[in-house]
Parts: sequence; C-alpha cells; structure tokens
Amino acid sequence: MVDIKMDEEKYKRAKARVEELRKFYAHLISYIVVNIVLVAINLVTSPNQLWFYWVTAFWGIGLIWHAIRVFGKFGKEREEKKIEEIMEKEERK
Repeated sequence: MVDIKMDEEKYKRAKARVEELRKFYAHLISYIVVNIVLVAINLVTSPNQLWFYWVTAFWGIGLIWHAIRVFGKFGKEREEKKIEEIMEKEERK
C-alpha cells in the first residue's frame, strides 16, 4: 500500500516537472519568435531608431528568472528532492 502511494506521488511529481519544462520551453520559443518579428518590424519601419532591444531585454530578464525557477536552485523540485535526500539519510541512521 505504501509503495503504491509513493509511486503515485512520484508520478505526480514527474508529471508536474514535465509540465514546468513544457511551459518554460513554450516561453522560450515565444520569446524567440516574437523578438525576431519585433526586430524585423523595427528595422523595416524605423531603422534609425531602435526600440526592439527594450522588449528583448526586459522580457529576457523574465525568461532568465523563469529558467532559474525551473532549472536553478530556487525551483520547488530541487527543494523537494533535497528534503527527500535529508529524510532518507535520517532514516538510514
């Protein structure tokens, strides 16, 4: 019974992780596509006055923050894994 419950929890965590990754990659793809379009619009309509880099820079900051949450030390997944590691070490003692 405990193994089934643990397997369900592992499945739910894995599914949540896949969803986080999917959302990040969708964010990354939209960032790239939209910024390519903005660069093109900017260069065609007003090549002497560049403004696209503002959107690219600020959205890029948001994208970096998203990446840190998904892949970095601030992600919930990492926190949960660390908690599990510590709990397993405690059980072995």
